[in-house]
Amino acid sequence: MKDLKKYSNKTKAAFILLIVMLIILLGNFNTLQNSKNVNENINAIYKDRLVVAHYIFQYSKQLHFIKAEAEKLDLSDTIKKNEIIHTLNIIHDIDNLYAKTVLTNKEKQYFDAFLNSCKEINKQVSNKNWNKIAVSSNEAIKTLEALSQIQIQEGKAKLASANTMYNKNNSLGQLQIALLIILGGITFYLLIVKKIKRSIKIPEPPSLN
Repeated sequence: MKDLKKYSNKTKAAFILLIVMLIILLGNFNTLQNSKNVNENINAIYKDRLVVAHYIFQYSKQLHFIKAEAEKLDLSDTIKKNEIIHTLNIIHDIDNLYAKTVLTNKEKQYFDAFLNSCKEINKQVSNKNWNKIAVSSNEAIKTLEALSQIQIQEGKAKLASANTMYNKNNSLGQLQIALLIILGGITFYLLIVKKIKRSIKIPEPPSLN
């Protein structure tokens, strides 16, 4: 009776271990899945910033053209006006693409400053104020350079943060798997090995009579 009670307690302990193992297993799956999702999302944002870098390059190219056109002395006002308006339309098309990308508050602040410079250029085209157009173009180019640096710095910071989080979650997942193996061994011992030992009967010594 004492052995039966003792076996019953071990069985209960084994079932408790099984429940703990199940909880760890679910936690491990959730941790690894979240880690994978976070890593993919942050890397997607970083890749998006690479696309933004291409847009900034296109912006800069068009603005240098506007500045060069405004500073030319051998062009008529009509030609300058048409060329600059056409280039501003190209910039406006890029605006629509750039606005769809992921921007932090700081990046949005610089982007708004850039848009204001472009609006100022558009305003001065009607007045044929080529000197102010050249100045506004130069300001817009400097804003783009600052925005580009912010994009690079924040992109690297987010990627580093993602990799750190990924490595941390991955280590935690491996630890949980190790605990599962240990608990599995203990459970196997309690449910199987102990039961086999109790089933073995020690043969009685031969009778001397």
